[in-house]
Amino acid sequence: MKSLCTELALSYLKGAEAAGATCSIIHLCQLDFDPLRHHHLKKNNLYEPDLIKVQDEILKANHLVFVYPNWWGTYPALFKGFIDRVFLPGFAFNYRKKSFHCDKLLSGKSARVIVTMNSPRWYYYLRYGQSGHISMRRNILGYCGIKPVRISSIGPVKMAREYRIRGWLRKVELLGRNMK
Repeated sequence: MKSLCTELALSYLKGAEAAGATCSIIHLCQLDFDPLRHHHLKKNNLYEPDLIKVQDEILKANHLVFVYPNWWGTYPALFKGFIDRVFLPGFAFNYRKKSFHCDKLLSGKSARVIVTMNSPRWYYYLRYGQSGHISMRRNILGYCGIKPVRISSIGPVKMAREYRIRGWLRKVELLGRNMK
């Protein structure tokens, strides 16, 4: 079996395509990009070709899906670096002069976030305050105008039996069919 996150992404894709959606999948680990934003560069708006392709895909999409494991209450470092390099001013939002508000350049899009975790959902809520979910829904995607943002927590996965994993895959495929 591929990683659980990959299997979940493929299940969502299967459901969405069955519902008539045109889809593409992007595997972060296959992209060639530096996850660090180098503020010291004078031309820091130079993008690697893979990031330009990702931005083009995002602009074409009506619905975005993010699938990743919960690490330390949020998301893996590579995913955070991806967000930092892709969801930038001029693409995802624009700052307004003399204002705390911004222009949300990705308005009109919706998103589904699927997060695997080794802890039960109730523990993630009580212990971590759903910090990663809040970060994705409000601080990243919402800031760029993407809404609604629906989040599915999958877990605990650490000792999940095969029947449980099959159930998660079916559930995610249904989410893809409904694109909700």
